[in-house]
Amino acid sequence: MNLCILGAGAWGTALAVRFATLDHSVTLVARRLEQALELAQTRENTTYLPGVKLPASLQIGLELLPALMEAELVLFACPSKHLAETARAVKESLTPAWNIRALVVCCKGLESETNLLPCEVLARELPGFSRAVLSGPSFADEVGSGLPTALVFATDGGEAFARETRNSLSGKGLRVYSSDDIIGVELGGCLKNVYAVAAGLSDGLKLGHNAKAALVTRSLAEMMKVGSLLGGRAETFLGLGGVGDLMLTTQGPQSRNRSLGERIAQGQNAADAIHALGTAEGYRASRCFHEICAARGLPAPILEQVYHVLHTGRDPRHAVHALLNRDPRSES
Repeated sequence: MNLCILGAGAWGTALAVRFATLDHSVTLVARRLEQALELAQTRENTTYLPGVKLPASLQIGLELLPALMEAELVLFACPSKHLAETARAVKESLTPAWNIRALVVCCKGLESETNLLPCEVLARELPGFSRAVLSGPSFADEVGSGLPTALVFATDGGEAFARETRNSLSGKGLRVYSSDDIIGVELGGCLKNVYAVAAGLSDGLKLGHNAKAALVTRSLAEMMKVGSLLGGRAETFLGLGGVGDLMLTTQGPQSRNRSLGERIAQGQNAADAIHALGTAEGYRASRCFHEICAARGLPAPILEQVYHVLHTGRDPRHAVHALLNRDPRSES
């Protein structure tokens, strides 16, 4: 397939490298011209994915228009806060002769101003295209290095297209599953970032393995309840885009969202922690989901405590106390 990947951060670069090794025609487009020139000259993304060499077949896009002209799949691997502007840039370059089969979301965060999911943002900015989301437990450096990884490709383009794309993107240690639950997969990818912050708070407070296991388990239960009420299917949250991503993000030392919670629990303020770590989608997602749950009357106690720690200055110890002192209830 002919793939155009928009965003040359760690994740976009890792996907470009992995798909290029599967003999796809891949063009990686950076947001800044100077970054594109550096990638083309050095054949390495030393800023975001050092140590991973770019295959000779991987093309680096210096301009958006040529990269899009023959693309079958356009993958949006930019941070979610840049998704709308990236989509508008694509729209300005559109011509009727293009053969784009689907727009694929590869970022995991809601739009701050509207609380829309990424595919909803694309539907608003680029109507008329099939949409898809590629998600699952995947640290960029491991994907770029060729380590075994499983992802889920959810699309509204029909079963045949989902099966064809799933099969085409799989190989050499990369296994892709298909789904038609776009909303569920996207909600899982966004919600897990908030719960990763909660796991980091537990780590930073040194609450122990028992507490963290309980926290992650109850986070999954809350994810399934909130996600189902917001339109996802319950079984989706038991798959790669739900519990799979949750396990990786709450446990992995590379998780920026987990590290954000850990730093805050150790006394650093949120602004300084984010400045040191870079993008941590759980920060914005906690506010978005707080607003969504409040508007719809959805109880989500873990989400609420993370929101208050990040946005209203609540002491993490007080948040833990509030969770532990809720009235006992049935687990189911």
